[in-house]
Formats: sequence, structure tokens, C-alpha cells
Amino acid sequence: MLDTIQAINRTASFNRWAGFEVHHAADGEAELRMNWREEDMGQYAGFLHAGMIAALLDTVSGYAASTKAGRVLASHFSVNCISPAIGRAFVARGRVVKAGRKQVFVVAELYAQPEGKGEDELKLVATGNAILVPIAVEELQPKPAA
Repeated sequence: MLDTIQAINRTASFNRWAGFEVHHAADGEAELRMNWREEDMGQYAGFLHAGMIAALLDTVSGYAASTKAGRVLASHFSVNCISPAIGRAFVARGRVVKAGRKQVFVVAELYAQPEGKGEDELKLVATGNAILVPIAVEELQPKPAA
């Protein structure tokens, strides 16, 4: 499963630009890592931009859901910013709460890894909830013009 999710991640140009790395994906769980780039990820006060926070939480939620339901699209998504996202790297973790035939419910958390600290000293900076819907591969194909 990890190889499949990593391959999917490589096909997304935004994920490549952002530097999302898939570190774990199995049985309703996923984990992403992203290194901080001050020149293009910060907001006016120098913290990780909320748009990047949302992107990490959305992406990890989708990957966690896809381990249970295959291809999915977000139907609903919410973000709670808990504290300023300051760190040299960020770790997003998603976990499926319930996977049904038509909806997959996921919770996600984003952690900052402070400068000079290891992975065992992560700080929770945001949480998210997502509802994703399974889709057929043919639904992703563009429709021919009439």
C-alpha cells in the first residue's frame, strides 16, 4: 500500500512542489512529512501559511481514506489551527474513523518539528476532519465534448 500511495503522491504537481513525502500508508492510516521553506510557505508573520496547513491535512486524509476505499475525493473538510505552525518540518497524520460504502470519515493532525528537536518532540499545531467519497476511476476521465 505504501508504494501505491507514494506513486500517487508523485503524480500530483502540487505535492511535488510542496515537497510532501509519504512516510506511512496502511490500513486506514497515513503519514506525510514536509520540510519548511521560508521563501514560499510562510504567511506575513513567518508561520506556515494556513493554506499549506489545510493542504497537508486534506492530502493525508485522502491518503488514509484511500487505504480503505481506493480512489476518493473530499466532500467536506474542516481545519482547526491550534497554535502557530513554526518548525523546520511538519508531520501530518490521518486516521480513518469509519469507512462506509459512500463516505469515509477521517481525522487528521498536523505537528511541527521545532528547530533542533527530533521526531519524538513534535508539537501539535492543527487538526482536521474530512468526509471523503469513493469514486470510480472512469469518473476521473474528462468527458468528450458534445
